[in-house]
Amino acid sequence: MSRDVTVLIVDDEPAIRRLLHVAMTRAGHRVVEAASAREALAALHIDKPDVALLDLGLPDRDGLELVPLIRGAGVAVLVISARDETGQKVAALDLGADDYVTKPFDTEEVLARIRTALRHRLAGEAEAPVVRFGDVEIDLGARLVRKHGAEVHLTPKEYAFLAELAKSPGKVVTHSRMLRQVWGPGHEHDVEYLRVAARGIRRKLEDDPASPSVIRNEPGVGYRLMA
Repeated sequence: MSRDVTVLIVDDEPAIRRLLHVAMTRAGHRVVEAASAREALAALHIDKPDVALLDLGLPDRDGLELVPLIRGAGVAVLVISARDETGQKVAALDLGADDYVTKPFDTEEVLARIRTALRHRLAGEAEAPVVRFGDVEIDLGARLVRKHGAEVHLTPKEYAFLAELAKSPGKVVTHSRMLRQVWGPGHEHDVEYLRVAARGIRRKLEDDPASPSVIRNEPGVGYRLMA
């Protein structure tokens, strides 16, 4: 990163805070710790973090309630929680979390997810209209998709599906959010629409549609563009 990154660690377990503190410090980040929701909200305003590593099982408040508050302050949110139920992941992502990692976790994976979240935030600030991955280019401004320089013809729904993922490269877009954005309110449970669109896109963009590397399915949760 071109400047120091401040990471806010929100977890009531001292051992988890220590583990994350060491990993973040070794990566060159400035670290702020909070053991409760109250401390986290205070640190949010005083320390101005760039990203928050948020546990959901806090002693004074459910961590899910903090997700929109932290995101509203312009801070990237990476949930790190022992709650591994699909419903909890979907709820956190729909509330604005950038990603979700379950405990126990690998600190290198957490650092990689932080880098992705911060790249996404910076790209959004720059409003970059072109997303590239491998030989594929998505020009959001011109509404064009190219592979090896040649235009790829997608159906309107396939393009809308891909564009929604391209707006948040590397981030999980939940099924419900995708269905609302592409098919409209009232279609939040029509998951088969997503499977059909994903199959069509993979057939046209993936080198091996049977082993996709561009659009990753997060079972029961959503899809992620591996840009």
